[in-house]
Amino acid sequence: MWFFSLKNSQYRVEFKEALSTGLAPDKGLFFPEKIPQISKNFINQISEHNLYDLTFEVIYPYVTNTITKEYLKKIIRETLSFPFPIQAIKKDIYALELFHGPTLSFKDIGAQFMARCINYFQIDHPSKITVLVATSGDTGGAVANGFYKVPNVKVLILYPSKKVSPLQELQLTTLGENVSAIEVEGDFDDCQSLVKSAFLDEQLQKKITLTSANSINIARWLPQMIYYFIAYRSLIGGKSNKKIVFSVPSGNFGNLCAGMMTSKMGLPIEHFIASTNINDTVPRFMQNGIYSPIESKATISNAMDVADPSNLGRLLHLHPYYKDLQKYMTAYSFSDYQTIDSIQKIWKNTGYMLDPHGAIAYLGLEQYFNKKGRDSSTIGVFLATAHPVKFVNKFPQKFRSQICIPDTLKPMMKKNKKRSRISKDYSTFKRYLLDKI
Repeated sequence: MWFFSLKNSQYRVEFKEALSTGLAPDKGLFFPEKIPQISKNFINQISEHNLYDLTFEVIYPYVTNTITKEYLKKIIRETLSFPFPIQAIKKDIYALELFHGPTLSFKDIGAQFMARCINYFQIDHPSKITVLVATSGDTGGAVANGFYKVPNVKVLILYPSKKVSPLQELQLTTLGENVSAIEVEGDFDDCQSLVKSAFLDEQLQKKITLTSANSINIARWLPQMIYYFIAYRSLIGGKSNKKIVFSVPSGNFGNLCAGMMTSKMGLPIEHFIASTNINDTVPRFMQNGIYSPIESKATISNAMDVADPSNLGRLLHLHPYYKDLQKYMTAYSFSDYQTIDSIQKIWKNTGYMLDPHGAIAYLGLEQYFNKKGRDSSTIGVFLATAHPVKFVNKFPQKFRSQICIPDTLKPMMKKNKKRSRISKDYSTFKRYLLDKI
């Protein structure tokens, strides 16, 4: 399988190089040269395949000739080491829980997969790599955990000052070893700008081998396809008369883009809903066809506080025609007030506790069905991407006592935070990199 730059289709590399560089030399995102097709027979018999075999069938075509079948199966077994429950919320409305991994975030899958792939390529040819990642909350913790103590890998995580939750900050700043956290005096887009500037800096690249662990990296992005196969396998299986709609809480749009890849591979998905907070660049684009990012605003769903999503380029490559994209995807945005109101109503009516990101995904599904209507053959699934405990300080006081800290996190709560603090000025950041790496 070859991957090409979205800025220059003539530039092609295999999986290993796309993984290790993150971006093409022209700074374009990598994209598969072709999208493998899953046979209709496999889809019809999907309930007969276990989770590991299903994941192997989905992922292997993308890494052919770079990772052996046996080692890929090992990576898959180690990556999928936790459950993915599906909870019924209402009749034919389900939450796909993606927060049962080590950092309670859906990003654990991509981070664990990517770290193990890098480790595989390091076995015979060890070299020093610096993983540089910007986070609006959950990415940093997942990457830190995934790469913790991986030989020859240094991890630098940039996060916006006072714009991640206390628990998220602890996950970024308490590991130590090969993981360093950098608190940036700015917002997520400032952090992302620093990372992109570093990748554009040819002088820096000659001294430090950089790769990214944001969803711009194919090894972080592609494994998320398995979420959609899991839900389809559990809820549809061989029931050909059923249709499925997914609502995805969206910030940098890697997760939703992965879902739309599965549709192109042949998984029968009726529709996608991009659910955002008030950082509504994509919902506005879907309404008028004009892409006009504005400065991001802080919300209680901070992992989605992204004004200029990187993965929109991949999304538009999948559906280059505006009307075609509108056919397969709808986008809505919601305020903090609507988010909290939704959390309260779902808890009161069902006893199920949503985090702010999952609540926005639920709202998107609800609004879509209210506007488009729904028949008895349609199942709605929204992605619950983080455990509520990560945002407990954002909940009304009366709900906080209902959210318990998992035992696995309690030791971390006693640790001291260690991080550097820098301005959003790139020259300052560059000096930091050259001094510390």
